[in-house]
Amino acid sequence: MANSQICKVIIIGAGPSGSIAGAMLQNKGYQVTILERQVFPRFSIGESLLPQCMEFIRQAGMLDAVMNAGFQFKNGASFAYRDQRTEFSFEDKFTPGMGTTFQVQRGRFDKLLADEAARMGVDIQWQMEVLNADFSADKPRLTVRNQANELLSYEADFVLDASGFGRILPRLLDLESPSGFPVRQALFGHIEDRISADQINDDPFDRNKIRITVHPEHKDVWFWLIPFSNGRSSVGVVAEPAFYQAWDNNDSALQDIIGQDASLSELLKNAVFDEKINAITGYSANVKSLHGKGYALLGNAGEFLDPVFSSGVTIAMKSASLAADLLDRQFNNEPVDWQNDYAVPLQRGVNTFRVFVDAWYDGRFQDVIFHSKQQPEVKAMISSILAGYAWDENNPYVKNARSRLDTLVELCRSSD
Repeated sequence: MANSQICKVIIIGAGPSGSIAGAMLQNKGYQVTILERQVFPRFSIGESLLPQCMEFIRQAGMLDAVMNAGFQFKNGASFAYRDQRTEFSFEDKFTPGMGTTFQVQRGRFDKLLADEAARMGVDIQWQMEVLNADFSADKPRLTVRNQANELLSYEADFVLDASGFGRILPRLLDLESPSGFPVRQALFGHIEDRISADQINDDPFDRNKIRITVHPEHKDVWFWLIPFSNGRSSVGVVAEPAFYQAWDNNDSALQDIIGQDASLSELLKNAVFDEKINAITGYSANVKSLHGKGYALLGNAGEFLDPVFSSGVTIAMKSASLAADLLDRQFNNEPVDWQNDYAVPLQRGVNTFRVFVDAWYDGRFQDVIFHSKQQPEVKAMISSILAGYAWDENNPYVKNARSRLDTLVELCRSSD
């Protein structure tokens, strides 16, 4: 094996959390090396960003690049169930901060962030597969295989795992833990949507919003429709695996299930399904710990909840911001408590999202969002959470998420 390459910080993965953390640390004066297994651009799911993301993108010095990239503007979310419709404008929210963001094809978006990080001086090494991680010595050591099938050794002061669903350190260090969520499966792909103006008049459809549609007969089954700026959209359906047993082909399954909802099938009646439909099962994940001696886990490498509120990239970027600040303090010999300064605050927002994800699938949150007499001040607080501001404890629905939501559900149900 070749002599060790000595690094200050190694980040595993060049996705959003890796590139954001890398840029933040590089801008603080630390040399960062990112080891990425793939070559960008590459397909990834999770195209609908939340406004809270824009703050982290700004902190990383990438805001102008993202704003000028021509992505689809996004200002909210719309929900549909049978003949019911409701919208949440992220600009009409309780929490201060940006109220708009973008819907992005992740291949191009992730490459943009990685390119910006590289422009700032981050050393991104592509097609590098981490095979082993040893944290028993004074400094972490990684064994890596490059594209020439050579084994290399890397030594660093600290390692951040931003490997997403690859979950490199959780696998290598036996950190995996059950998520507590039922196993669900998503079928999804990109299509040429061909949604015309006359259809939009019949069933108001706003390309500036993600559209979430509840299945007309199964309230725990839902669809997403995420329009892009080039006439294409991401479309998908989420259900428990047993729901798909009648089909043996993902492509026909997705189209057939879309056909079970009148409004969505009408919107997509002219769509061209010109790409392979993908499937992912059992994507919810958790770990025993988000940190350890010489490492921390970012984003989906630590915990992933569910795609329904598009929280994945937001949690990933929040973790990157927290970790970059803590590492800066640690490298400056300031006292750092990774549990209380990283895991606990990160988990507060994750737990807020968890409350609303649970309530979505048991139908309680659907009763709230489709309630006919929504109070503007309460809607603004809910809108803040849907916009990703799940760490704002000035918001009662963040500070006391479960009890507040339970009370709201009862009020909505009793007044119908």
